[in-house]
Amino acid sequence: MTPATDCPLCAGDGGRLLWRNAQLRVVAVDDAGLPGYTRVIRQAHQAEMTDLNAREQQELMQAVFLVESVQRQILQADKVNLASLGNMTPHLHWHVMPRWRSDPWFPDSIWAPQRAAPAAAIAAWQERRSTLDALLPEYEAALHSALEHL
Repeated sequence: MTPATDCPLCAGDGGRLLWRNAQLRVVAVDDAGLPGYTRVIRQAHQAEMTDLNAREQQELMQAVFLVESVQRQILQADKVNLASLGNMTPHLHWHVMPRWRSDPWFPDSIWAPQRAAPAAAIAAWQERRSTLDALLPEYEAALHSALEHL
């Protein structure tokens, strides 16, 4: 399928590029407030999972599950949220979002308003965030290595 001229995921990487092959790219989402938030994006401009054949579906989901697995292993996420919405950007991509009970949105979606929290909870999240930020190079290296085996 040809790139769409008005599609931001056809015009750019959609985040900081971590890995790419002919079918997929994996990017870090640096503006989400959650360390390790990652997107898996189809290279071709397609809107729905059913636009893909069975092999393409399997390859895409294998990459999504691999990202989730590395997030759980390295970042020790309490939960991982997966989302493929495409309402605003109808280019097939998956959000893989590591979550922690102490993050400012938990248990809500990261697209919900942050929850009001006492100072101690805010301090706990900031401390955890510092630890997670320090783990990001290890996460990204492990992710790259694992994706190379797709």
